Amino acid sequence: MAAPMDQRIQVPIDDPNADTEWNDILRKHGVIPEKPPSPTPMIEEAIVEGRRLAHENRLEGKDLDELDELEDDEDEAFLELYRQRRMQELNNLTKKALHGTVYPISKPEYSREVTEASNNSPVFVNLTSSLGTNVESRVLTELWKQAAQEYGEIKFCEMRADKAIENYPSVVTLMQMGGVRINMLQIDNLLVEVGAVPASDMRVAKRRRQAEDEEEEKAFGKGIRQGNVSRSKAHDSDDDEWD
Repeated sequence: MAAPMDQRIQVPIDDPNADTEWNDILRKHGVIPEKPPSPTPMIEEAIVEGRRLAHENRLEGKDLDELDELEDDEDEAFLELYRQRRMQELNNLTKKALHGTVYPISKPEYSREVTEASNNSPVFVNLTSSLGTNVESRVLTELWKQAAQEYGEIKFCEMRADKAIENYPSVVTLMQMGGVRINMLQIDNLLVEVGAVPASDMRVAKRRRQAEDEEEEKAFGKGIRQGNVSRSKAHDSDDDEWD
C-alpha cells in the first residue's frame, strides 16, 4: 500500500538519464520512466546503408569513356553491366534526338511549333532581346545552341520578345539563374526541375561531377596557397627575432 502523501520522502535524482545502478532501481519501481532507446544503433545503421548505396551506385552517371578508365579498379562483370546500360541509354537518346538545333520561330508559328509540339516532347523558348545589345540575351543564346545539341530529344526555340509579346520590355530575366554567369549547370538544373530530364541523366550527372571536381581542386589549391602564406609569415617572424 502506498504511503500517505505527507509521509512520502523525496527520492534524490541527480540525472534521470544517467546509466547508474540507482537509476536502474528507480526505473524498476516506476519512480522514473524507462530510458528511451539510444539512437546510436539507428544512426550507425543509416550510415552503413548510405555507404552501401553509395558503393552500389558509384558508377551511376559515368559515360563509356569513364567506365573504360576503371577497368583496373572494378570487377569486369560489374563494369560490363554498366556499359550495357550506358549503351542502351545512348541508343534511346539517339532514337529520341529529333531536333539538335535551335528553331527560330515567328508569332504565327508559335501555336504549331510550341503549343502543339509540347504535346509530344518538352519545348523551351528563349525570348531574345529585340535590339541584340542585351548581354544576358546573347549569353543565353549561345547556351541555347549548346543545350539543343546536347539534348536532341528536347525542342529549343528562339523568338524575339517584342515579336512574341507586343511592347515586351527589354528586361533582365536571368537573375535567378546566375545572370551573365549562367552556364550549362544552370540549364541542366532547369531541365531537371521542370521534369524534362531526370536528375540521373548521364549528361547532367557528368557535368555536376566535373563541377564538384573543379571546386575540390580550387579548395585544395586555396589551402596550399594559405599554407604557403602562413609558413612565409612564420619565417619572416623568425627572421625578425634574430634581427
